[in-house]
Amino acid sequence: MRFLKVHGAGNDFVLLPDLEDALDLSPALVRALCRHHLGLGADGVLRVAPPLPGTQADAFMDYRNADGSIAEMCGNGVRCVAKYLLDHGLALGPAVRIGTRDGVKAVTCVLGTDGLVQKAVVAMGEPVPLKVDLALDVPGFQTVHVTTLSLGNPHAVVVVDDVATAPLATLGPALERHQEFPERTNVEFIAVRGPGSLSGRIWERGVGETMASGTGAAAMAAAAHLLGLTDRMVTVEVPGGELEARWEEDGMHLGGPAVEVATGDLDPAWLAGAVTP
Repeated sequence: MRFLKVHGAGNDFVLLPDLEDALDLSPALVRALCRHHLGLGADGVLRVAPPLPGTQADAFMDYRNADGSIAEMCGNGVRCVAKYLLDHGLALGPAVRIGTRDGVKAVTCVLGTDGLVQKAVVAMGEPVPLKVDLALDVPGFQTVHVTTLSLGNPHAVVVVDDVATAPLATLGPALERHQEFPERTNVEFIAVRGPGSLSGRIWERGVGETMASGTGAAAMAAAAHLLGLTDRMVTVEVPGGELEARWEEDGMHLGGPAVEVATGDLDPAWLAGAVTP
């Protein structure tokens, strides 16, 4: 089985080309691939499949979290899929349309001098505010104020003074599984540095802490603006680098790097063991 290792601002994925739609991407296989030390190690798996019938897309992004669960959308992953399609001659550029469980996303790519994709901007759609400055009782913590919204998947954003000292490892999972979120939620901690800049850290549903998240960065930017803390154009600094969020009239646009790290083939013996119940 062919694979690529890719990342967007440190948010890393195992990408599996499957344009013939022949791969059974089971939760067990996803968990094995994403397992550090014993697998390839990643935040999730991107299966690049044929476009769904009736959609005007170049391919479908079947995204799974590291725990094997299905995710609706992945802003960093969709940019990596666009890079894969263009770099490997499977789509015409510079604009690519990628089908997701949150609809078809238009991705505009910027090519480097080598002709390969260096950066991509995805039209994420309109952020949907749910509850602004919601007070939650969280066992083990004082009242926690969150702003919840949807970018196709759920997010809860917490404003802190310093993301470096935010209790991500404890409050993150507590909020992820809070009764307010019956299907669990992604959690972001943000510190606003000015009207056009913020820093953030991410606790991703079904993954844990990640170096970046595309939908998470968009949620951070949208929540900060809804709270009156930033403008509609924000540079979001995350542990893996910087992402550019622009909340325009037609929705949120998110730009950032897309990197191909390596390609290879899974060892058949390892693969057989990985999918054995």
